[in-house]
Amino acid sequence: QAQLVESGGGLVQAGGSLRLSCAASERTFSVYTMAWFRQAPGKEREFVAATTYSGTVTNYADSVKGRFTISRDNAKITVYLQMNGLKPEDTAVYYCAARMGTTTSRTAPYGYWGQGTQVTVSS
Repeated sequence: QAQLVESGGGLVQAGGSLRLSCAASERTFSVYTMAWFRQAPGKEREFVAATTYSGTVTNYADSVKGRFTISRDNAKITVYLQMNGLKPEDTAVYYCAARMGTTTSRTAPYGYWGQGTQVTVSS
């Protein structure tokens, strides 16, 4: 069964950085659009960033634009989320997701999800 496994979460002070990784179990994911979502306590899951299979087309939520960068290494079937300038409001469980197709729309449905990794930003 195809899997996505996130890692890299943790506790960091405001202004700090973290890099999340999402490793896919099957090479077919190298042609999928990959994305990151997050869910804070008591809130709905929200889109963070997405990238097409080539990595040349990306889309970001306004709240993270200029601070977060999504990238991928298709040889390793891994997608990354570099998070700089972290704020307490970035605290959430971060999920990796994958979908067929090339749209990076924040409302597009994703068929594959990881288990999530916790990111906590202290003030």
